[in-house]
Amino acid sequence: MNRIDRSKPTTIVIFGASGDLTQRKLVPALHTLSCRELLSPDTRIIGIARSDYSDEAFRENLYEGIVEHSRAASGPDDVCQLWPDFSKNYTYMSGDLAELETYRRLGDRLEAFDRESDTRGCALFYLAVPPTLYTMIVERLGRSGLNRSDKGWRRVIVEKPFGHDLESARRLNQEIHQVFDEDQIYRIDHYMGKETVQNIMSFRFANAIFEPLWSRNYIDHVQISVTESVGVGHRAGYYEQAGVLRDMFQNHLTQLLTLTALEPPVAFEANVLRDEKAKVLRAVSPITDSVRGQYRAYRDEKEVAADSDTATYAALKLQVDNWRWRGVPFYLRSGKNLALKSTEIAIQFKEVPHLMFQADQDISPDVLSLCIQPNEGIHLRFQAKEPGAGMQTRPVTMEFHYAEHFGAGALPDAYERLLLDALNGDASLFARADEIELAWSLIDPLLEQWEGEEAPPLAFYEAGTWGPSDADRLLARDGRAWHQQCCTET
Repeated sequence: MNRIDRSKPTTIVIFGASGDLTQRKLVPALHTLSCRELLSPDTRIIGIARSDYSDEAFRENLYEGIVEHSRAASGPDDVCQLWPDFSKNYTYMSGDLAELETYRRLGDRLEAFDRESDTRGCALFYLAVPPTLYTMIVERLGRSGLNRSDKGWRRVIVEKPFGHDLESARRLNQEIHQVFDEDQIYRIDHYMGKETVQNIMSFRFANAIFEPLWSRNYIDHVQISVTESVGVGHRAGYYEQAGVLRDMFQNHLTQLLTLTALEPPVAFEANVLRDEKAKVLRAVSPITDSVRGQYRAYRDEKEVAADSDTATYAALKLQVDNWRWRGVPFYLRSGKNLALKSTEIAIQFKEVPHLMFQADQDISPDVLSLCIQPNEGIHLRFQAKEPGAGMQTRPVTMEFHYAEHFGAGALPDAYERLLLDALNGDASLFARADEIELAWSLIDPLLEQWEGEEAPPLAFYEAGTWGPSDADRLLARDGRAWHQQCCTET
């Protein structure tokens, strides 16, 4: 990130500034950017919420989050020396987000900051609020004329979930487009801000030895796993409405799928990259093989119905029906309360066409594992000869880990990269409208099936396992098995 240009003076407006996202992610990320000299010292941040804070109380609340979560601070004695001065750029504005008067006062603040800090009318609006408020805030910004500036740019960051299904996502796109142009809209998925996710493209397109193998000619199948070791916890109320498909598959797993399967973009530019991602989604055939599961203690969670059939686990088999991938299955799985917290993409290569060694040897196929989190890195498993007489082989692994090569604190938080990109006008790592709708078009039919009378039976599984046995049978029918994950909790 030290090769990225420092952002220009801008006003950042955080709607929902008293919430957890602001304290835990947004402001610690801005603080780290400031300490890395990537954020202009003239940047102004306005927090807006209904809570009655003074500027000083707001800053004290942010300070607590910085001490706990900022990469530039490991405790109260190690807060970046810039904080005392830079914290003066944080101000708070109490107001009802439904009232136009709130936006009139916001406009006055923006004009004042422009005079004081030469922000040139540039403003970034961050919607750190529940999804039900997105449309209202955007509409009020438009009615107040804050979506445009004669002197500079105006942009809006929209958090996930972006819609509840395809119809609501389309409607939300239409409503936001009435106020902001597409190039002003930044739909954020923090997975795209992870260095290890971006490294999928570097690994594929900056290394001549791997890309020629990246097709149906050499790859047997692909597994994408995003597993969590905890239950729903305090998010049970939300989870009852969302379930695992909306919570994980429509966004995170879809992003990983597109980056794994896309064709080489001609340049790392927003529209070029997003065109290739959209092509992947258009090539995915309708999903017909799926498993839905629920951990046994889920119905005992607070705010969960005693007869709830909400899925906390899903495993899907996808086919990307294009020239590169036809016939190569993609297996996706994600769930709560599983054995380990891990995100991994496993590329299993085809078996050798002829085995010249002893017939009784069980030679496993080569596997390339992209470890997104934790234990971030890359593992390549292949066969090597055992020392001694004869020609016995066994699998060995070559490993690369970020922490070993770049240092323990080298990986930035995802929000650092994404916030800086939004400030600099780079939308490469943000979702475009058509990408959002294409992702929903894959998941919507499955949601309708699962929520209808012909839903497949709910497969229960014990906490601390790898999910229901039905998921193992999904692969076993194809003569395959889930890869033993290389990424483990640290």
